[in-house]
Amino acid sequence: MIKPQVSSYIYTYTCHVDEVELCKLEMRSFFGFDVASNLVISTEKIEPSRSPFIRSRLDVLYEADDLAEIARFAQGLELGEITFKVLCLNTVDFGDTKKIRQDERHQVEREIALSMQAEADLKNPDLVFGVVLNNNRWYFGYYIEGEAVWFKHQQKPEMYSTALSTRVARAVANIAIPNPAGVRAIDPCCGIGTVLVEALSMGMNIVGSDINPLVAKGSRTNIAHFGLQGEVLKGDIAEITESYDVAIIDMPYNLFTHISIDEQFTIIKEARRIATRVVLVTIDTIDDMVNEAGFTIVDRCIVKKGTFERQVLVCE
Repeated sequence: MIKPQVSSYIYTYTCHVDEVELCKLEMRSFFGFDVASNLVISTEKIEPSRSPFIRSRLDVLYEADDLAEIARFAQGLELGEITFKVLCLNTVDFGDTKKIRQDERHQVEREIALSMQAEADLKNPDLVFGVVLNNNRWYFGYYIEGEAVWFKHQQKPEMYSTALSTRVARAVANIAIPNPAGVRAIDPCCGIGTVLVEALSMGMNIVGSDINPLVAKGSRTNIAHFGLQGEVLKGDIAEITESYDVAIIDMPYNLFTHISIDEQFTIIKEARRIATRVVLVTIDTIDDMVNEAGFTIVDRCIVKKGTFERQVLVCE
């Protein structure tokens, strides 16, 4: 098979209304911008399973204003003995581009598939191609569906009632570490390891630490439960001597880890000492403390769960 060159990538998104701001913050971290639509076109290649919001990625091989042109391009692909199927991705509205009815989507798929010089297999194809209409332009390429990895991490041996959800934790890890290559990270108040599990499952170089030895042990148990390997130390953030590129801190706040304003400020100051970039998750407005510690808040969002709100602050 001769593989044509990929020109760009199209990502389809889905998220709950309470997580729209978090989804857009993750978009900005990945791509440098966000969109009002649930479709993103970028030259950045992101594995769709990294994000709790990315539904699929289309590796664009060809684009045209006319579907017949797409079919002619597909006809020229040399697939050999490889089997394939074609999916039309317009199952929902993409901004001003309205959803295509199921019968019309099937017609689009048939028109392209019948032009291709290979055997179609709707059940177990070797390759899946996707086609999508966006703003009166058709895009065609390899289709990669995202996997809800975060969903598998919901049930842990050790649970904590106020821990971040696995969806939020995964997004926060991506916001903190959008490009993991060469990045050393730490979660110095890691709790039962919700962020650590998500980050480690994406191959990020991250270590954890917690002042509570029982909680740190629970974090190690959860990491091992999912077949991951990661270091979790017992200790206060003030005892950390190494430096990191980024720290992720879900500020302690519940009944068992209640801390004062001074203790919150100490955590933020220590974070400034050990990391050049920090992503803070907080239920309180702590902008003044963040600024006093020497950080600048460069981006932020609010994550809701009913009437409960968390703030996510990206600090540099």
